[in-house]
Amino acid sequence: MPKSKRNRAVTLSKTKKKGREHKENVVNAIRESVEKYDTVYVFTFENMRNLKFKEFRDQLKSSSRFFLGSNKVMQVALGRSAADEIRPGLHKISKLLRGDSGICSTSLPKDEVERLFNEYEDFDFARTGSIATEKVELNEGNLDQFTHEMEPFLRKQGMPVRLNKGVVELVSDYIVCEEGKPLSPEAARILRLLAIKMATFKLHLTCRWSSEDFEIYREGLEDSDVESA
Repeated sequence: MPKSKRNRAVTLSKTKKKGREHKENVVNAIRESVEKYDTVYVFTFENMRNLKFKEFRDQLKSSSRFFLGSNKVMQVALGRSAADEIRPGLHKISKLLRGDSGICSTSLPKDEVERLFNEYEDFDFARTGSIATEKVELNEGNLDQFTHEMEPFLRKQGMPVRLNKGVVELVSDYIVCEEGKPLSPEAARILRLLAIKMATFKLHLTCRWSSEDFEIYREGLEDSDVESA
């Protein structure tokens, strides 16, 4: 007996996964950039903010090209060993593509690149799970920075508040977050309302490759398996 076609789930939207073709395009783009530019850097990032990174990247678009994504795909593009690297020595930086990493291919002088990366930082509101950089405590009393319409929302965040003659009042001292501890969703929301920024978007150079030399910036990486390969 044939199966009934009734009550069958039908997908109305179709999403195209990033498959083999996409990976090949990324690999080819990285290899083209290595041939075009003089130097390749590996960098790491913390508290990534896509808009801010785009602004930084756009500043250098005439002289550089950036790549973020799968470390494995980027490693394949550069070459994982001396046997399959596309230019001599590139496998050394490939081995340092770990964690939150990216590639910058550029024709800018070394001093200029180091200055741009070291000077760039942007402060933003911390997200849930971020580590608090300071203790934030609110004292009992009126919270004049909040309108009376905010009282129900603040209460939902766990704050001991009430309305007193149309003014939001904190009925007891309240600790929003503790230094060194992860932020809860409620704490992250309250910090945003208080305009307290605890996240710093920062880029860190890991290493530099050119046809003439190879340099590691971060301490501790000198003892990795880079030189033994």
